Amino acid sequence: MSIVATRDASLVEGWGGPKQTRKQRRLRRFVLPIYSALVILYLLTPIFIIVLYGFNQTSPKKVAFRWGGFTLRWYRKAFVLSGLTAAFKNSLMIAAISTIIATILGTLVALALFRYRYRGKGATEGILFANIAAPEIVLGASLLSLFVLFGVPRGIRTIIIAHVMFNIAYVAVTVRARMAGFDRAIEEAAQDLGANPLQTFIRVTLPLIFPGILAGALLAFALSIDDFIITNFVSGAVETFPIWVYGAV
Repeated sequence: MSIVATRDASLVEGWGGPKQTRKQRRLRRFVLPIYSALVILYLLTPIFIIVLYGFNQTSPKKVAFRWGGFTLRWYRKAFVLSGLTAAFKNSLMIAAISTIIATILGTLVALALFRYRYRGKGATEGILFANIAAPEIVLGASLLSLFVLFGVPRGIRTIIIAHVMFNIAYVAVTVRARMAGFDRAIEEAAQDLGANPLQTFIRVTLPLIFPGILAGALLAFALSIDDFIITNFVSGAVETFPIWVYGAV
């Protein structure tokens, strides 16, 4: 035992001992938060600049990057352009409807993938991840071909269908990740105490997975209101906010 202890002590001393371990811990304690803060700052800086220049006093006929003074005139005129207002309303309506539908369907898909074993489960998971990984131009062209093939007129209805299609995968993956540590014994205990399957889902399962559902819904809303490529393929004469901004540019 003394020989082993002496050997271990020499190894510890050779590698710097506990002092180096404490240094590494202090380093990790400060480096990771600082690195994360710098990354977040880098991502948010363009948004800060846009907000800042929203208060810039400039000529309405040209874009100027010089600071001309503080003003609120641009926010008072935010809804002066009728085309912009209509496009923004379309985006909000489409995002809200597609988010509700995609959240419901995506949650059901996640529950089915988590709870049941069935033939084709692997293919279903593959389709979900392929939907996320596929380029948007491929999805947009495929949906356009589908609508043209079946003679579906393009408009708000086709935009909602398209947004629900690509949002289901994001919701399903998010909710299923939330259910990774879900304990089925809690549901069984509720049913042993007299709760039927519906009561068990509403009072036990839903509250536990609700953070995942909310995260999936917020992600679906953001993707829907931001989408341009797929929407441009299937929108027809309807303008959403990204399409209007692209046309304005």
